[in-house]
Amino acid sequence: MSNGGGKAKSRATLSEINVTPLVDVMLVLLIMFMVTTPLMQQGIEVDLPKTSSSGVELNEEPFVLVIGPDQKMTVAKTKITMTELRPKLKAIFENKKNKQVYIQADRKVDYGFVAEAMAEVRAAGIFNIGLITVPKDQ
Repeated sequence: MSNGGGKAKSRATLSEINVTPLVDVMLVLLIMFMVTTPLMQQGIEVDLPKTSSSGVELNEEPFVLVIGPDQKMTVAKTKITMTELRPKLKAIFENKKNKQVYIQADRKVDYGFVAEAMAEVRAAGIFNIGLITVPKDQ
């Protein structure tokens, strides 16, 4: 009887899962993720105009339309043309409650091109448009 009881006890011990290797692997993955995340946040270099206005409080991730110095538009790291802008914005904001677009245009871009982009945004049904600028040095 004692042999059967000993075998049952050893089986119970062997059926337990050792979580130490799992925790070690998860910690290594976490560290790798923390190190590589800042490297992935590269963007387009845009020289923003400077203004004296204060910032805006944001509740959710803003939708930013970037216009580079070469008048190339980018949305979420995807290049977009002026003709594609209106249909894509309509599709993106079709089910969104907060219809707000921020335009980040380089200061070297022609004012007419920025105004044309703003008109396309308005034509897509988005009337809350903001311009991203850099505060002036006091």
